[in-house]
Amino acid sequence: MGNDVSSSQRFWRDAVPVLVLTGAIALGWAYLGYMVVDMVTRMDMGAMGPGMELFNQFNMFKGLDPAIRAQLAVLCLPMANEAFGMPGLVDGSFADFLLIFLMWLMMVLAMMLPSAVPMLTSYHRARPGNAVLVVAAGYLAIWTGFSVLATLLQMALHTLGALTPMMVPTISILATSTIFAAGIYQFTPFKMACLVRCRVPNTLLAGHKAQSDHSAFRFGLDQGLYCLGCCWALMALMFAVGIMNIIWIALLGLVMALEKTSNSRPVTYGIGVALILWGAVNLYFNSGSTPFMNALAGLFTL
Repeated sequence: MGNDVSSSQRFWRDAVPVLVLTGAIALGWAYLGYMVVDMVTRMDMGAMGPGMELFNQFNMFKGLDPAIRAQLAVLCLPMANEAFGMPGLVDGSFADFLLIFLMWLMMVLAMMLPSAVPMLTSYHRARPGNAVLVVAAGYLAIWTGFSVLATLLQMALHTLGALTPMMVPTISILATSTIFAAGIYQFTPFKMACLVRCRVPNTLLAGHKAQSDHSAFRFGLDQGLYCLGCCWALMALMFAVGIMNIIWIALLGLVMALEKTSNSRPVTYGIGVALILWGAVNLYFNSGSTPFMNALAGLFTL
């Protein structure tokens, strides 16, 4: 009987953290998904960034001429603020701040928490029990801070007219420079140092030395900082492709998870090369859009 109780206790000791973390990831995706579903019937989803036009198969914009679609999008745009979780972005109110912050926090749960699963699993093996949830709380505390900064930046860009109400860049230089910066960052020593600590966290030592939840939370903070140093530039790409572009949320989440688990420098460098080439293509096709871009493009034609 004692063995049965012990087995039951071991089961719940292992199951509860898995259920909580899986639920947090599911919550992030459910929130973001419902935002899209709530808008898809009446909005031109292509206005939310590249690839999102695929969702126009489910609304009145399917098969319409681009010129007509653009006119309808202007008429329907005010309705975007009536959608679930969409900020008004009219006066930069505290309510808008909370909605944007919540959106970024859900993106963190959907994109960053899955990439931390190998680290959390390793820690849980070293120190079974609910302490892994305390580690996850420390990890998410760092990314919550990032969400606050991203929210403030988004509101500032909207005030400056650099983002549309659908949270897409209005000027090509914003998207192109963000892509170039993310690509270049892939080759920096700081990026590699943080990535190494993400790939090989010292969970065994942390688990054996842990004497309290405080030490577990501190370990989570440390891993969150390493992860932030590794992935902030890739997360910033959302400002280039549309902040609520759920296709790119999924794609970038997969890229970051792959980079952390591959344990291969060529993967990191390959991502950097792909981003720089992408930025170069953007630069080429948008070189005539602004005097600055004209001048910059001229440097490459001398």
